[in-house]
Amino acid sequence: MERTFNFAEGELLLINKPYEWTSFDVVGKIRNSLKPLKLKVGHAGTLDPLATGLLILCTGKLTKQIDTFQAEDKEYTGTMILGATTPSFDLETTVDAEFPLDGLTEEAIHAATAPFTGDIQQYPPAHSAVKVNGERLYVKARRGEEQELRLRFVSVPEFEITRIDLPEVDFRIVCSKGTYIRSLVSDFGKHLNNGAYLSRLTRTRSGNFLLEDAFEVKDLVEYLRNQRNAAASIAAGTAPSDNT
Repeated sequence: MERTFNFAEGELLLINKPYEWTSFDVVGKIRNSLKPLKLKVGHAGTLDPLATGLLILCTGKLTKQIDTFQAEDKEYTGTMILGATTPSFDLETTVDAEFPLDGLTEEAIHAATAPFTGDIQQYPPAHSAVKVNGERLYVKARRGEEQELRLRFVSVPEFEITRIDLPEVDFRIVCSKGTYIRSLVSDFGKHLNNGAYLSRLTRTRSGNFLLEDAFEVKDLVEYLRNQRNAAASIAAGTAPSDNT
């Protein structure tokens, strides 16, 4: 990796968020690797801990543009499990209901994408980062508290089924900011008079930025630390000399 960064003026960093990391975990890791510089670091679009893929980080003055990057459409690939549901709509919680898969055809599964393509309405999952009265919904859900969820309008320009091997169904989705793929998957199962939950999700694109161009967290952290140590050595006058 050979690149010169200007974090104070502002850098846009594409990160491949690891599985089970929160988006804030990634921000904290990068911020710590930039010490002793005291810089603003923020992300443009939260990814659930169980999701992986493209996370956009902004530093310095570029953090003022986070809302612009966050507003762009996103692309995801993932896998849903038909025939069962979980309270969180994903693997965070255990299965709470099961349904027979008899009678589910590939034609019906492909056709079920139509009602979820275009401008749609959905409720956020009860286990989500949406705030109600200043507290995250997932915190309330883990206490067993029921909350009235607000319907939201989102756009899904593209929704295609890419593989069917029941109970697994792979998909690709292009959607607007604020779309909950977990809710879409849950509603998809209900539309089939069945159940469904999300077992895998990867963000592959955000606006014009692609996952294939993203840094792995460990690689970027190692590079930044090496650059910091090299700069400290030069400042202390202990860097290796080229003179013989």
